[in-house]
Amino acid sequence: MTEMNENPLDLLPEVLLAASAVLGLLLGSWLPRARQWAVGLLAVLACVAGIVAASVAATEPAITAFGDAFAIDPITSTSRIVVLGGTLLVLALTFGPLRGDPRESEFYVLLQLAALGALMMAGAQDLLLLAAAYLLASIPAYTLAGFRKDGPGTEAALKYYVIGALLGVLLLTGITILFAAGRATGYPVLGDAFRDAPKALLATGATGLLAGVLFKAGGVPAHFWVPDAVQGSSPPVAALLTTVPKIGALAALFRLGEAVFADSTLPWPALISVLAAASMTLGNLGAFFQQDVKRLLAYSTISQVGYLLMPVAVAGRSDLAQQALLYYLAAYTVTNLGAFAVVCALPRAQTLDSYRGLAKERPLLAASLVICLLGLVGTPPTAVFLGKLEAFSAAFDGGYAWLAALAAANTVASLFYYLRWIVPAVSGSGAPLPVDGDGDRTARVVAYAATAVSIGLGLAGGPVLDALAP
Repeated sequence: MTEMNENPLDLLPEVLLAASAVLGLLLGSWLPRARQWAVGLLAVLACVAGIVAASVAATEPAITAFGDAFAIDPITSTSRIVVLGGTLLVLALTFGPLRGDPRESEFYVLLQLAALGALMMAGAQDLLLLAAAYLLASIPAYTLAGFRKDGPGTEAALKYYVIGALLGVLLLTGITILFAAGRATGYPVLGDAFRDAPKALLATGATGLLAGVLFKAGGVPAHFWVPDAVQGSSPPVAALLTTVPKIGALAALFRLGEAVFADSTLPWPALISVLAAASMTLGNLGAFFQQDVKRLLAYSTISQVGYLLMPVAVAGRSDLAQQALLYYLAAYTVTNLGAFAVVCALPRAQTLDSYRGLAKERPLLAASLVICLLGLVGTPPTAVFLGKLEAFSAAFDGGYAWLAALAAANTVASLFYYLRWIVPAVSGSGAPLPVDGDGDRTARVVAYAATAVSIGLGLAGGPVLDALAP
């Protein structure tokens, strides 16, 4: 970071998203029900403009804004593009199911606010801003989880909210303790203060802070909400919950490890590596015998958090850590959203057996599903393959060869439950697949586009990784 200023234009992607949410809320109050789609179109324009602004900012030197509280650097720029791109795909998945809904505009507004919270988490360099971003990312998501107001949705929202409120209190408590230990909330100051801080006080505060951020990431031990919330919410919301908040949370964890705890008396890398190992292992174990497709993807996302935590564990210890995390985040986001797009395209196919014969009924959709699921395993030439390879290399380079070996074993084991879904999908026998008419057209387009981007990002991995290097 080379300079500091307080120019709101430095936060142009965030400003555009916030302005679109506020304006969309007002428009939703005036527009007739048949024209609520205009609020969604406004959200799409805000995301596209935000991606353009973030791309332009990525070419400029790294700076900070508003008293060093917010950083505009490669981590923030990449997170902006990935979050806004993921939000665009989720918006596309919602247009069909929400068309004419009496609360259509409210959904688009809540979705933008949740994405805005993830953006703020990614760029936060102050504990107070991180806490505010956590709340902004969480509260709209609680509402979205129960948006359908049915039994499963209400249960999902309640479990999501209760665990989020509890861990949010722990996060605020941890921030308070860390403030007492470092006499500041800004990351640069805390990084210097924690070199000599009392170890017990530092460990207590870091535990509370870590609990809250891991809740947004969906990692162990704050993962209990993920399967129930994802299964009970609508498919587009499930796609959102398993992607967008994780980007901001993992970027925030990377900053904390690199700028705050790297030189402290706390064994931060060892702690993160243990949580990474637990997340990838328990996520895989939970997914092995699942029958519900959304629940399987929920456990899959827990295991993916474990792999994503590998470069976080070696932040400041390996030169490969930053580019590995950022590339993997982009690869996981598009591949996971591609898998969920297939689920959205077949809303009545809720179990693995329901997908039997998909290759016969919808061959392109079956191909997208197979590519995305094998992509989540880490099969070349998909982007996740290169992302995992970079994460493994960063772990080796940072002195955690055991973690890379465990991740490789978990990757092989994960193939089992993905094949349990792939095999029925490519099988030509079984009951007729419950497909809809034209109502799934947009979701199918999203699935095809996400699959193409996953493969394209994998093939163009070299130049992209070079651009993400510190």
